[in-house]
Order: sequence, then C-alpha cells, then structure tokens
Amino acid sequence: MNDWKLWNADAARPFIAIPTPSDDKYSRGVLGVIAGSRQYPGAAILTTSAALRSGIGLIRYVGPRRVNSLVISMNPEIVLGVGRVTAWVAGSGIPTERISSKHRHQILRACRSGLPICLDAGALKYLDHASSPTLITPHHKELQALLSRKGFSVTLEEISDNPKFWASKTASDFGVTVLLKGNVSVVASLDTQIELPSAPSWLATAGTGDVLTGIIGALLATNSELILRHQINLASIAATASLIHSNAAELALTNGPLTSSDVVRKISPAILDIIK
Repeated sequence: MNDWKLWNADAARPFIAIPTPSDDKYSRGVLGVIAGSRQYPGAAILTTSAALRSGIGLIRYVGPRRVNSLVISMNPEIVLGVGRVTAWVAGSGIPTERISSKHRHQILRACRSGLPICLDAGALKYLDHASSPTLITPHHKELQALLSRKGFSVTLEEISDNPKFWASKTASDFGVTVLLKGNVSVVASLDTQIELPSAPSWLATAGTGDVLTGIIGALLATNSELILRHQINLASIAATASLIHSNAAELALTNGPLTSSDVVRKISPAILDIIK
C-alpha cells in the first residue's frame, strides 16, 4: 500500500471529542498513565499535563512515590493509583535498560488490559505483550533499536532515508500502528498510511515527546469505545495528536524559542483552532 494521506485540520476534527451537557468526568474518558522515574521525573509531569489540556475527563497516574508528589503538586486534578480507565499510555521517562520491577508489572498489566494503549520509550520493549489496539511512538533511533532486538538488520541511516517504508514494515510485521516521529512524522497501520505536515524544528528539545504522548493518551481515552468497536483507527488518533502537537508548537513560537512546557500551555488553543 503506497497511498499516503496528508493530514490537516479537516481530517483531524472528527477525532476530537467535544463534551455534551450529559457528560461527566468518567464518560469523557479516563486515562491511565505509567510514566516517569527517579532519573526522569519531569516526563510524568509533561505527559499528564499535556493529557489534561487535551480534553480528558480524568487521569490516573501510576508511578514511583517520589514522582507522585511532583505530579500532584503540578496538577492536583490527577488521581494517584490504579483504578478503572478507558485507555493507557506507558513508557515516557522510563529507562529502557534499567526498568524497575514495579514499572514492569504495571506496564504488563496495562498491555494485557484489552484497552487501547500507547507504548513509548521504555515500554516499547513490551510490544509483544500487548493484546489490544496498540500504538507505538518511536523516533528513528528507538525504531532501529526495536527492530534490532527483533532480529532485523537495519541501520539508523536506512530508517532516516526511508521512514515511510520502515514505519509500514513495522506495522505490517507486528500488527500495530506506528507513529514514527521526526521533522516529518509518518503514521502507518495495516490499512492506513498518513504523512504529517513538517513540524517546527524547535520541537527538537527535551520533553516534547512526552507532551505528544500525553495528547495521544487523551485522544485514546476519549475515543476508546469507538476504537474498540473498530469505528476509529489508531492511525487517525496518532495523526490528530501529532497535528495538535505541531500546531501548539507553532503557537508557542510567537514568543521565541520554546520549551516543552511552552508547548503544553498552547495545546488547548491549538485544539480550539482545529474544532472551530
């Protein structure tokens, strides 16, 4: 399949859930977040902060005790601990090689929940355990490492030279949806291929991937029922989140060079620009 669709606001609009007068915090989607570690506590803050600003009803954060206090101090709306959720994101700020036994247990539990899940960073190694609609979000180096662990002989240069091919091959070989992140991100699943507009180069800064994961999580949670009924595909969710992320960065750039926190603050207006 070589029919790549270019994504824009008109394509994205149907995948942004707008609350109705009868909605409550549970019906608007509940996201479980497994992110952050002692080495990278900020990833948990960025992921949850981005999800909160992307139209979610409730977030349940599961992470190290020290990170719990940081997350709550930044966003007191977040609920700590395991509970009923409608989607999961896992991996942001979790080291790939030195993952704790607690994180491993939490990620495996989420992978086997049957709910839509996004695996990022340190959770990519648990791809084989996911038994539900699964989206993975590697950048080029992470995809090269993932494919090498699976026995594929591919260099970073080969992936960078042909990201569409490698995203599509990964999606086909593993039966997942792949958002391959880059200046021009691409999304591939078994039946859908999407190319995103070029993103601002200023996004090449620490933490912006965690912000994207949070946006993705909110869209997964708010569209969970439709995803499970196969009425919405994960490729469209991934592409919509990427567009929101890129547009938020464009808005943040009006004040000069950006940080990840700047992007978080512009998510809400970026969404309003799409749905208006």
